[in-house]
Amino acid sequence: MTKSTWTAARVVRDRDARLCLTAVVISGFGTSALWLVSGVWVKDLTGSDGLAALCMLAMWAPTLAGPLLGTLADRVRRRPLLIGTSLLMAMLLLTLCTVDSPRGLWLLYAVLFVYGAAGVVNDAAESALIATAVDRSLLGDFNGLRTTAGEGVKLLAPPAGAGLYAACGGAGVAVLDAVTFLLATVVYALLRVREERPAPPAGGRRERTAEGARHLWAHPVLRPLVAAGGATMLCAGLSGALLYAVVEDLGHSPAYAGALYAVQGAGSVAVGLLSGPALRRFGARRFAAYGIAVLSVAVALRAVPHDPLAWGCSAAIGAGLPAVLIATLTAVQHETPPPLLGRVTATANTLVFTPNVVGLAAGAALVELLDHRLLLAVLGAALAVTAAALLQRPASAERTASRSPSDANPA
Repeated sequence: MTKSTWTAARVVRDRDARLCLTAVVISGFGTSALWLVSGVWVKDLTGSDGLAALCMLAMWAPTLAGPLLGTLADRVRRRPLLIGTSLLMAMLLLTLCTVDSPRGLWLLYAVLFVYGAAGVVNDAAESALIATAVDRSLLGDFNGLRTTAGEGVKLLAPPAGAGLYAACGGAGVAVLDAVTFLLATVVYALLRVREERPAPPAGGRRERTAEGARHLWAHPVLRPLVAAGGATMLCAGLSGALLYAVVEDLGHSPAYAGALYAVQGAGSVAVGLLSGPALRRFGARRFAAYGIAVLSVAVALRAVPHDPLAWGCSAAIGAGLPAVLIATLTAVQHETPPPLLGRVTATANTLVFTPNVVGLAAGAALVELLDHRLLLAVLGAALAVTAAALLQRPASAERTASRSPSDANPA
């Protein structure tokens, strides 16, 4: 058994880690299904592409308020918060069973907006709870397995949601998602995590909200990782918007993009299994930098219209992109005091993932104005610069931080 398999098996054998992973998979399945179906639902009701696109905007918009929403995860105990928000979303999703005409779209958008806000809170609370429930030496392995499970869910949930939508309509998918929230609630309730009641808040709301950003900015390990993560996701969004131009250059129909996405998902599954040992060996900064370097080469080579190369590039993108995300989340969990972890996680997620949406929008405009091959070459170079910047400083301290105390001090 390889070392990566052994550490992954340790995560799965740990009861609380296994339950946390189960909750992530269950809730992720429902979210992925609804993410696809909501736009199709609106398109069928109205015939409008613009109104369908607003579904994604409604779910993404609360991410911008991450620093504010993350304070909630630090004000109360995390496990009851996860249970409460999951129950709330289960009830709200059931109200979508009444949406059967364009007049009910306001309710769909409102539920999707609350869904996005609850997702921000849940991500922050979940990250903080995992840092408490999972052995610190296994956090990298857990986050890698979480990526592997998430990518696997993304391959299965959309077709399952589409099939259910065809059979039962949007209400059927809403009920499915509500059931996944209820199941996640049961899993959270089974966790054996002792949480101290948070201390009464000190200072004003604005000051408490800004604490997460101040911690990230002042921390020598987290600041460069979050900055690199944001730059990488900006480039990834721009590159993702060029995918259909790449497919057309290959001489295939747009449906061919589905095959490339599947290969990319397989690459993400593989790197998720290897991330724990890689973090212990290289440290967060170097692991992220190596992933970005792989991504830079793959994005640039997508400009070459060659089918086997396109498949290889997709697998490399799937392997390279999650590295910086896993490294950043694990470093945040290691380097942040528990009372701040909700705010810091939410702020980091805002800074890392918002540029992806900006990149998608900018890429959709640029692909109409410039040759996609030139854009891919420029993006590859920008990613290479990002990777090189992360490698400028030694990573020995991060390697030590990512290990358990016994690993760092082999007595």
